[in-house]
Amino acid sequence: MSDPKTNGKAKDASPAVNPPDLTCGLIMPISLLDGCTADHWSEVKAILIEAVDSIADHKFKTKLVSEADEIGVIQKRIVQNVYNSTIVVCDVSGKNPNVMFELGLRLAFDKPTVIIKDDKTDYSFDTGVIEHVPYPRDLRFSQIVDFKKRLAEKVTNTYKASLDDSQHSPFLKSFGQFHVASLAQSEASPDKVMFEMLNDIQRDLQLLRSREGEPVRRVNVSNVLRRDILASELIKWCQLTGRAPEKIVLSDATRRAIAADVLMRHQFDCSKEDFEVAEQRVREALGRRQELPST
Repeated sequence: MSDPKTNGKAKDASPAVNPPDLTCGLIMPISLLDGCTADHWSEVKAILIEAVDSIADHKFKTKLVSEADEIGVIQKRIVQNVYNSTIVVCDVSGKNPNVMFELGLRLAFDKPTVIIKDDKTDYSFDTGVIEHVPYPRDLRFSQIVDFKKRLAEKVTNTYKASLDDSQHSPFLKSFGQFHVASLAQSEASPDKVMFEMLNDIQRDLQLLRSREGEPVRRVNVSNVLRRDILASELIKWCQLTGRAPEKIVLSDATRRAIAADVLMRHQFDCSKEDFEVAEQRVREALGRRQELPST
């Protein structure tokens, strides 16, 4: 006789299978570039996240490849996320050198990649063979609505193609057969991570010392833009050190180190007042749960 509790149907003993965690890494500019401010790139980032979130068949966790939940060395984190992301959306607008380098890494790993660019940026010779999804630099609403639909379709189709074809290759297959490199992964204790971070900081300091006496090119930027970029750098510092942004209080030594890094990468000086305004902006924005400039 059949068990009345099962209405004559055999029990399914197979365990429930959880869907895999899907990640969409974003490679894109985040600070002043080609006349576009950090706020502009924050808007672009929000548009990309909305487009990927609109995909019904697959749910991706979308974030910059520089972002992570844990503390670690940011350069290593970027390379790891460039490699591990299920799919990557790369915005080559303005041809930012860091963006182009990270795109090169992703294409060398030969993993699913979608490239986008604004309508003011020309195609690059090396990546021109790959289809780009264009969008208007002025972010005009009607055109952005259409762009988000096309981007969502492109991400979906690229991801499905990688599932259906084990030999799927977004780039390298155009040039022959290659053995694609992989990244080894290993566990690391907090002490080891901190030691590696200190080594990286020491190397940066040695680089700065080696450049002493060399003329440093400086650019003139407005107070608002300078403090906007500095606030973004403070958020990065909090992520790297594990400090709470809403309680940020920097020592003079830390301010000097951040100012030296900003001068080297953004080519402008930061005053004590700049730091005070930027720190207060970080605290107030975090307290109101408002979105800060992208990091």
